[in-house]
Amino acid sequence: MFELKVLDSFDAAHRIEGYPGKCARLHGHTWSIEVFVVGEKLDELGMVIDFKTVRNSLREVLDEFDHQYLNELPMFRDKNPTAENIAMEIFDRMSQKIPIDRVSVWESPKSCVTYSRK
Repeated sequence: MFELKVLDSFDAAHRIEGYPGKCARLHGHTWSIEVFVVGEKLDELGMVIDFKTVRNSLREVLDEFDHQYLNELPMFRDKNPTAENIAMEIFDRMSQKIPIDRVSVWESPKSCVTYSRK
């Protein structure tokens, strides 16, 4: 089994409505994103999938989030832009184009969430 990982990041602000603490106030993060693709079979070039394909798909999604107030984006109007919801949104959007296994969203260097459909 092969596992590929592509990393990227974006900067954005958000607030967690209803949170009983500082996160209820407007604040920002540099969000680090990891996307994982797994596979057993290699193509004729010896790859599971081209890193460039994964990187381009991830960048397309992250460009919508970069330097935004996430609460104002359509996908977060009815739910808080938590790391969990961001991970699920990235996964859902990317999995429409490429077969990803899971997505990890790092809100800080010590805190992350991973989403998959397993």
